[in-house]
Amino acid sequence: MKHRIVVLGAGYAWVYVAGTLARRLSPADAEITVVNAEPDFVQRLRLHQLAAGQEIEAPRLADVFARTGVQLRLARVTTVDPERRVVAVADAGGGGALGYDTLLYALGSHGAGHRVPGAAEYDFDVATRPSALRLRERLDSLSRRDEGGNVLVVGDGLTGIETATEIAESRPGLSVTLVARGELGAPLSAGARSHLRRACDRLGITVLEHTGVTAVEATRILCADGTALASDATVWTAGFAVSPIAAASGLEVADNGRIVVDRTMRSVSHPNVYAAGDSAYAIGDNGRPLPMSCASAGYTGRQATDAIVGRLTGRKTAHTKLEYVGNHISLGRRDGILQMVDDQGQAKPKYMGGRKAARIKAGIVRMSLWASEHPTFGLPKRKHRLAAAPDASPAQKANA
Repeated sequence: MKHRIVVLGAGYAWVYVAGTLARRLSPADAEITVVNAEPDFVQRLRLHQLAAGQEIEAPRLADVFARTGVQLRLARVTTVDPERRVVAVADAGGGGALGYDTLLYALGSHGAGHRVPGAAEYDFDVATRPSALRLRERLDSLSRRDEGGNVLVVGDGLTGIETATEIAESRPGLSVTLVARGELGAPLSAGARSHLRRACDRLGITVLEHTGVTAVEATRILCADGTALASDATVWTAGFAVSPIAAASGLEVADNGRIVVDRTMRSVSHPNVYAAGDSAYAIGDNGRPLPMSCASAGYTGRQATDAIVGRLTGRKTAHTKLEYVGNHISLGRRDGILQMVDDQGQAKPKYMGGRKAARIKAGIVRMSLWASEHPTFGLPKRKHRLAAAPDASPAQKANA
């Protein structure tokens, strides 16, 4: 009987992982199924561009996995039962259940604004393709009005900064305000913060610092100091959260719901489950949790792949570096910031800004898309056979 590998999610991390496993494991011994709700690959790094009105590529996953041997199941994951090793899914046909021997969990993250009253009803976000397209429709409507409109971007993290600058550049007829809980660009170096402020001034973005939001309404937001800000479109980018499915399944999770994994991305509570990307609570080489980011997804995805291949084929598991080296921030299409960090995640004094930084960021995005479209490129053609009895869990090994 073939070893059943089920991959939940088809973001940057798991498209690579699924393709790599298909290339490295013999199809005589293993079958790989990817479960994803959307038929297309989503360039999450560019969803703020999509919302601003630009066209971005969305390769069909069926084409991505064509001729790789990977099976694609278009469905939404509803529950995971790690004791029975079953995943329940819902699709147009009503859904069903998928059994697995090894599960790769990477359902990603979504906007975390719903704890604020009114946010779920009235805000927009750029965490998913449908939500980015919904915001785009709203911005199209505002742009057609003679009086334009007020767009409030709540959250001064990287997503908020990129969203505000992209909208301001692409839609100069709209008034854009960036609402920051603390100092704008606080994690950046002094020089990078100054560059960011100049970019906001150039694009006509109003920046409100040290401003907390207590409620979102249809035409305004309420601030902690009692003031109200008029808004025709409120975009919430103040943090991200993961799906509650992992916590509900009984997998050991951190306080934020991310799956706690060991150095090889293996669940510490259920050794037949691996996690990567935003879904994984992984400790980096510096002893700190890896942040939710595309870079972290790449490292954790590669580590999970090496660990699974090693375990199933009886080979030694290689350790991939787990580090976070810096932030690449786009400020529209012609400006950007590259901010490197030290081994404790603190900004280094030097940074790169301007057109060169924008070109580097665009190159990283293009490379990420190309790698996702060609998940088996450059891998060795030799397919490894599985060991006669792959080690399913540390407990079984201890009792052997």
